[in-house]
Amino acid sequence: MNNQPALSKSLKVYQIVFLGLAWMTPMIFFTVYGVAYDAAGGQMVLAYLIAFLAIFFTAYSYSRMVKAYPIAGSAYTYTKKAIHPRLGFLVGWALLLDYIFSPIIAILTFGIFMHTEFPSIPVYVWVIVMNIILALVNIVGIKSVARISGISVVVQILFISLFCLFIIKDIATGQASSSTLFSLHPFLASDIPFTIIFSGAALICFCFLGFDAVTTMAEETIQPEKTIPKAIFLIVCIAAVMYIAISYFTQIAYPGFTFTNPDNAAYTLVKLVGGNLLSSLFITVLIIATFTQGVSSVTSVTRFLYALGRESVLPQKVFSYIHPTFKTPVVNILLVTAFSFLGMFIDLNTAVTFVSFGALTAFTFVNVSVIAHFYIKLKKRSFTETILYLIFPLIGAAFIGWLLTLLNKDTLLIGVAWLTVGFLYLFVKSRLSAPFVKRDHSKVTVPEK
Repeated sequence: MNNQPALSKSLKVYQIVFLGLAWMTPMIFFTVYGVAYDAAGGQMVLAYLIAFLAIFFTAYSYSRMVKAYPIAGSAYTYTKKAIHPRLGFLVGWALLLDYIFSPIIAILTFGIFMHTEFPSIPVYVWVIVMNIILALVNIVGIKSVARISGISVVVQILFISLFCLFIIKDIATGQASSSTLFSLHPFLASDIPFTIIFSGAALICFCFLGFDAVTTMAEETIQPEKTIPKAIFLIVCIAAVMYIAISYFTQIAYPGFTFTNPDNAAYTLVKLVGGNLLSSLFITVLIIATFTQGVSSVTSVTRFLYALGRESVLPQKVFSYIHPTFKTPVVNILLVTAFSFLGMFIDLNTAVTFVSFGALTAFTFVNVSVIAHFYIKLKKRSFTETILYLIFPLIGAAFIGWLLTLLNKDTLLIGVAWLTVGFLYLFVKSRLSAPFVKRDHSKVTVPEK
């Protein structure tokens, strides 16, 4: 009988939603506002609608696969089970780029904004401090992570609501360009080519990353087959409503808004809307948001490493260890913390490069996995099932695969090099030891804490 401690099964729908939104960080709308505005030719509403449609089909595929395999592992598990273990390993290896560099992005962003507020303290000091705090919060347990994430998400939603109310006030009092709250203009491309809008949508997809991360917490979730799919759709839809609402109001109120520096365009916009008071509040909320994004990112990557360790893809004794008291993967947390100190030496663009390649590669294969599992293996081929298990995931795979090709050449080369390293690791491991998949965990039962 196996008496090894297991993950605590305690998360409910609202906690999963908060964790996903915290990882996604609703305030990311503002951090990428200037770059996204330029890329989409100012047509932010249309760009977000297109990005939402692309992500929606992939979110649907995730919801199907988590019902089939309600265990930690995300795209790695789904590809391994539905297609082939070795391909699953390579997809997991690509996904590892997304997960392991996501905390670094949060830590770096936190350090940059804190340095802006306190110029006398270097960025690397904030990186060290936040790294230690993230480790402690995650070691204490998943419930504490969910509580912190919930508070942060509420604060972010309140700020976004306040921002929209300021714009509505400007429209109502005649201080904005538009005198009405209802207009079709933001939904019309006017003279902007659709190719430009699609380019903006490709970049904006980054704002939706996070809904997939909650699948790594399936074994800490009550009734994951029902809870996780529901949470995935809630996360994507809530994010879409917020992003499109902000874009809509800003587009009708300030159609001629201009800026000189895309990196701080959002700060300029917030100051235009609410003056110094709202801009000061903006910086505060943004710092809180990046902190909780870091907390949620560490949670996700450590559970993903746990899944790889339990399957013996990575050394099992190390990566599948669960602390008997905290019921958390403490060793994984400490390893991720050590790796995240790279935030003192690399820039934000490099980290984002790794995340983009890993996420889009994983998304593509999750869509393909739906076809392989339901349409091919289970032969679900009625008219309705063909739409659900062939057409929908094909649309998702094609859309996300196309976005993957839009990444710059250097990013693709780095991604291919990383996959080559993974292939060599897999080859050597299969030669030196038994097959890396030892047990089938598709029907794992996780005891209550």
